[in-house]
Amino acid sequence: MGGSITWQEAAELFLSHLKHERGLSEETLRAYAADLAQFRHYAAGARAECDDVSLDRITVETVRGFLASMHNKLEKTSRARKLSALRTFYRYLNDRDLFRGNPAGNVASPRYKTRIPSFLGVDDVFHFLDTMKRSGLRDGSSWRRCRNWSLFECMYSTGVRVSELVGLDEQDVACDKGMVRVSGKGRKERIVPIGSRALESLRAYQSRLNHQFPEARARSGALFRNAMGGRLTTRSVHRILAAELKRAGLWQHLSPHGLRHTFATHLLNAGADLRAIQEMLGHSNLSTTQRYTHVHMDQLMKVYDAAHPRSRRGKKDS
Repeated sequence: MGGSITWQEAAELFLSHLKHERGLSEETLRAYAADLAQFRHYAAGARAECDDVSLDRITVETVRGFLASMHNKLEKTSRARKLSALRTFYRYLNDRDLFRGNPAGNVASPRYKTRIPSFLGVDDVFHFLDTMKRSGLRDGSSWRRCRNWSLFECMYSTGVRVSELVGLDEQDVACDKGMVRVSGKGRKERIVPIGSRALESLRAYQSRLNHQFPEARARSGALFRNAMGGRLTTRSVHRILAAELKRAGLWQHLSPHGLRHTFATHLLNAGADLRAIQEMLGHSNLSTTQRYTHVHMDQLMKVYDAAHPRSRRGKKDS
């Protein structure tokens, strides 16, 4: 089984499954498509008929050779991601009886150290957001200043992904209940709390929109808008955050995902339950949320030393 279907045909079925059945984002789909196309090109070698690579020609050695060919070109994390894409691809083929076996299943994944998530301290976050607030509410300031303040108040308040943030519509925010409806990965919806400071920024921003884009608001429900009145993109959020950090005098390299890390880290440091944070972040597995636990280990050790009666570092018996 497998000789009757080419790699390209199987890849198209797989990508369609990811899009229509699993509801993955366009960005994730592009990454899968690029990884599969790169592997197909490697497996075809110098042959001209690249689209006609048979699944039966792919072996464990083929996969290992593919990873080895990128040894000095890509980081271990990138190679591990490509191997994971191949494993997922073959699991799909197995489940649909399109192929038996998984040549990527027995290939060892490149080992790499988990990077400590970058995040801002509490004082820096307050300085950052308060600086934007003063600028956004200043008489004569542009509606963009107010939008930027609201954009990052909402991200820090809810911990949503940047793709989820720009995907919000005005109707997704229930100001009276202090809740936001978020459409996450795989089109899974969840409800997350939103704080009073973020709601304050939203009201100020939306009042500016009434004057700036009355017609656009009537046509589309997008919450965060660009200069043309359309929906803001994730790329724009990256650019805006970098500019606003510099404007506030903060020169740390922080991505929008770093604000999500900041949200989780601050909740953990304040004693929030890990499973509650998992729910708010939209993680399917608790192990994903546990990546954040190492950043507050010093605080945990202090609590342990102060509270545990047999801690060697604790207070001596009186």
